[in-house]
Amino acid sequence: MRGDFGQAWELLFHPPIAHRGLWSPDGPPENSLGAFQAACARGYGIELDVQLSADGEAMVFHDDKLARMCGVEGRVRDFTAAELGEMRLKGTDEKIPTLLETLVVVGHRAMVHVELKTPFGEVGALEQRTHEVIADHNGPLCVIGFNPYSHAWFADRYPGVLRGLDSYSWDKAPHMNETQRRSFAGLEHVAIARPHFLALGLDMLPSAKAAEHRAKGMPVVAWTVREPGQWAAIKDGCDNLIFEGFIPEEAVA
Repeated sequence: MRGDFGQAWELLFHPPIAHRGLWSPDGPPENSLGAFQAACARGYGIELDVQLSADGEAMVFHDDKLARMCGVEGRVRDFTAAELGEMRLKGTDEKIPTLLETLVVVGHRAMVHVELKTPFGEVGALEQRTHEVIADHNGPLCVIGFNPYSHAWFADRYPGVLRGLDSYSWDKAPHMNETQRRSFAGLEHVAIARPHFLALGLDMLPSAKAAEHRAKGMPVVAWTVREPGQWAAIKDGCDNLIFEGFIPEEAVA
């Protein structure tokens, strides 16, 4: 598997990955071009989120609703890319970027983990637009996300795209019944997703199931690590970390 993805595979393991870019309350806001520039400057990888605008553009934004970050009522999918691109993030000069704008800015400087925020039952449109954008990107990247059917979409159509399945305990999944939660918490959906690596929440680590997949050659990336002690407690069973709120010792100057 290592040879299939070249540099992107190597960068799964080092350096650490800045969650929504290298943002801070006193600096650039999350998922902003400024936060991605800051991550590149420090030599970190980048994790970011994408979802579709009303006119089908892949926008870099985490929340379904705009209120927390932009003070605007409504959802990302309610506005066009042009309208979203004029909204300010946390009262700064930073605006909501498209995935294309982001990748142009990042270039070859960082490994990018593109998290697809695809709702269950809506696989296809976001995946297609994301692939159209990443197909022309020459820098290292991978797609990640929680929806196993999103991963299966890529596995069937574009198996050359490096994929990482996000998972956690699924205790906060109102769209699932108890049987489904147990199944996903036990990583049974790996068989559906067919990922190349796992991105697991701290509530799943350490995990016998994670260790089993790792022993078979599937790397494990931990998220979201917010203090050094959290990483120290699990790092022996993981291959890398997605972090925020501190600067890991493994920083690349």
